[in-house]
Amino acid sequence: MDRLGGRPRGAWRAARGGALVALMLTAVPGAAQHREVPPSREAAQYSFAAIVKRTAPAVVNVYVRGQARTFVSPFADDPIFRRFFGDSFGMPQERVQSSLGSGVIASADGVVVTNAHVLKVAGAAQISVVLADRRELNARVLLADEKTDIAVLRIEGGPGGDRRFPHLEFADSDAVEVGDMVLAIGNPFGVGQTVTSGIISALGRSRVTRSDAQAFIQTDAAINPGNSGGALVDMAGRVVGINTAIFTKSGGSQGIGFAIPANLVKLVVESALTGRKLERPWLGAKLDTVTREVAEQLKLGRVAGALVARLQDKGPAAEAGLQAGDVIVGVDGHEVDDARAVHYRLTTRGIGNRAQLDVVRKGRTTKLELALRAAPSGAQDARDLAGAHPFDGARVANILPGTAEELGIDEEEGVVVITVRPRSTAARLGFQPGDVILQLGRERIGSVAELETALKQRQRGWLVVVKRGKQVLQLQMAG
Repeated sequence: MDRLGGRPRGAWRAARGGALVALMLTAVPGAAQHREVPPSREAAQYSFAAIVKRTAPAVVNVYVRGQARTFVSPFADDPIFRRFFGDSFGMPQERVQSSLGSGVIASADGVVVTNAHVLKVAGAAQISVVLADRRELNARVLLADEKTDIAVLRIEGGPGGDRRFPHLEFADSDAVEVGDMVLAIGNPFGVGQTVTSGIISALGRSRVTRSDAQAFIQTDAAINPGNSGGALVDMAGRVVGINTAIFTKSGGSQGIGFAIPANLVKLVVESALTGRKLERPWLGAKLDTVTREVAEQLKLGRVAGALVARLQDKGPAAEAGLQAGDVIVGVDGHEVDDARAVHYRLTTRGIGNRAQLDVVRKGRTTKLELALRAAPSGAQDARDLAGAHPFDGARVANILPGTAEELGIDEEEGVVVITVRPRSTAARLGFQPGDVILQLGRERIGSVAELETALKQRQRGWLVVVKRGKQVLQLQMAG
């Protein structure tokens, strides 16, 4: 904001204008006699009170309690001891864990939306919500989707018959604009329901988390720990987003908060209520973010978009006419900054629909129509591995389009780790779901059958090559 002497330019203009009006009133005889006291508080100053009264009763506190079994050893601080025995050696102890967040009642029968990370308490056994009138009611989980960080709960008990829970409607988050005023409602630090105000600072922020299904709304309304799962509402009292994260160096609000757009939240709620699996459209292409060098080479107008790096035969992208080297710069009229923004737009458009892509090819912009469908399902060869080898306790599978989509990987070759059993050899060695096993010893691994055959060969030592995200890890382990 431009400032002159510490005051906004607009304020100086207003001050000069106000002085001019005052002089005119003074100069006109009897003008001061027409001044009247404002008839109401609203006429005297703009207030959010009416919006808060309508929306705050539908924002609840979410409490999660559970008991975690931990193992305590007098040698727990010894790095050599931990290397050989891990964290699971010692006497078991029960420890109570809890989590505090916020939630939004989305229907009259008590459906509540919150963040999935609010529920991540080991051994979570009890979930309760506290209403604005301080009643505490139990709730159960209908769906928790970690990829979108959205969880859907249902309140048990409470209003029945003609009585209804106060609830909020979702807005069309694609219709909000930078500069729109918003309110954030939640329970920061557990102090009680709190309302803060601000504006929409930015849209389509896709580099907040690692998920490829999210593009956040950024706001300067103060969001603090405990606000997670609370409502970001517009001036009509509708939910434009679910507050989920802050950018901070101190642990408190620094004016950079993020909310999950309402259009994505609505998809998760619909999936929870209908019982249908939340499926994301399958593109059938590997997308890379456009760098400055790529933008200059392809003569793009801005350093933004998603570069088509690889296509799968007979996939939706190939059928739509996309080619390797194309740059997707827009989806359904919305500009996209990177690959994640493309996936977000396709996800919110929904399976069974068609999306229009704005594509730059050899310096020219063209439009292509993409059919949105789920990844093909097939007979998945998934196996639990056990034995005297590094992958004891891991469940692995061949990489199919559906598997890759679910785990957020873009590999076509190798074997993917689906789950890892706690306190198993694989867990102690640090293997994680989503790891792609590329090589064992000198053998390239292309299938689960090839991996099992290689693991049956006795080894003095194991050389394992694994891809995790964009990193390729080469691990040497004792036999």
